[in-house]
Amino acid sequence: MQKLQFEQAWDRTLSDKDRKMITALFKETSTSYNEEIHFTPVWQAKNYKGELLITVIMHNYQSEPLRIIEQPFIITYQKEKIAENIFSLPFKIDAKTSMPWTFIFPTGSFVGFEDLVEDGLASNRELRLLMKEPNRL
Repeated sequence: MQKLQFEQAWDRTLSDKDRKMITALFKETSTSYNEEIHFTPVWQAKNYKGELLITVIMHNYQSEPLRIIEQPFIITYQKEKIAENIFSLPFKIDAKTSMPWTFIFPTGSFVGFEDLVEDGLASNRELRLLMKEPNRL
């Protein structure tokens, strides 16, 4: 059975409101997909540096841990690629575990999405974070 886990810093700093929202979204989506790894969008924003912040719940449905090291990711919006970057995470995601995380796409790694984020028009249902060729331990 899939379990929800928060990275230590998230566990200490996440507001009760956001924790409840993420937990409810986890309960809705933790059994919704047949994929080994799935990313459920939570929210998106731009920070003061103009970077694109994409928060997702990472679902590792595999029976083995997942480590993300130098892993290419893309974001699609309405099936069109709008961003690409390479990420490494400082932890592994245990088997049958889901965890929220925010991916930060630096300015210049995305196009055509800035206005949608600022205007609040980007629907989480139309936004997808995809990982190319997942790394396994």
